[in-house]
Amino acid sequence: MAIIAAIDAINTSLERTMVALGNLKNLLLPDADTDLEFDPADPANKVEGGDKLTERGVEVCYRLYDAGKTRYAVASAMHISFGAADYRFRTWEKAGGVNRIKKQLD
Repeated sequence: MAIIAAIDAINTSLERTMVALGNLKNLLLPDADTDLEFDPADPANKVEGGDKLTERGVEVCYRLYDAGKTRYAVASAMHISFGAADYRFRTWEKAGGVNRIKKQLD
C-alpha cells in the first residue's frame, strides 16, 4: 500500500509539473493561444440553460488544461464558475491529465 501511495504521489507531482511547464510556456510565448482550434466561449460548450457543460465543453476545458491554463484562466475563458473549473481540473487529473485520451471536437 505504501508503494502504491508513493507512485500516486509521484504521478500527481509529474502532472502538476507538466501543468507548470505549460504555464511557463504561456508566459514565455504569450501568443501561443492563437493556435487554439476552438473558442472556449462558444455556446456549443454549454447545454441550453447555460449552467452545465456539454461533452464538447468538457473536452474544451480539458484541452485548456492540457495547454497549461490555470483554473482561474479556464473559468474566465469559458465563462464558468471557479468551482466548476476546479471540479473539471480534478476530473482532468483523474482522466490522466496531459496523457489522457483526447476526444474529437465536433
